[in-house]
Amino acid sequence: MVNGNNSGTRRSTLLLLPFILTAVIIISDQAVKFYIASTWPEGPVLDVFGNDFLWILHVRNKAIAFSIGEGLPDMVKKILFIILPVAALALILRFYFKTNDFTLFQRWAIAGVIGGGMGNLIDRMFRPAGVVDFISVKLYGFLGFERWPTFNIADAAVVVCVFLFIFALFFTPGGAASAKERR
Repeated sequence: MVNGNNSGTRRSTLLLLPFILTAVIIISDQAVKFYIASTWPEGPVLDVFGNDFLWILHVRNKAIAFSIGEGLPDMVKKILFIILPVAALALILRFYFKTNDFTLFQRWAIAGVIGGGMGNLIDRMFRPAGVVDFISVKLYGFLGFERWPTFNIADAAVVVCVFLFIFALFFTPGGAASAKERR
């Protein structure tokens, strides 16, 4: 009976440990956003690094990526940008805890996506002026952009962690092929 209990404790620890990353992303994202929002004016570029490669500025986004949905009515925005993300995060969390097919690395990646999603969701719920964005990088015309649309730590966490999850799914032991073999 003791071994069964230890096994359950170990599984719980392995399931919960990646949420350290979730907390780190939320705390760092919100701390930097608080600093930017409370000390820097909106609009102008405040700092430039790497010969114009990286800009730090303060902008607000009441929509989602690439300002999609900017012109929608406020009620529609609440449904699309708050209620749907909450539902999506709930589904991700349910799937995270119900499946045994994820590797530990994939669980860390999912926890990073959850942290990024929560970081922007906090802004949408508690910052009426919109999500605080502050990072702009130069793309030198890549993908038709001179500069990438301004983003924040939460956005970066979602993009990087989704990429890492997909990479792990297809290119690491225990990824998609191994999951099929286990069934």
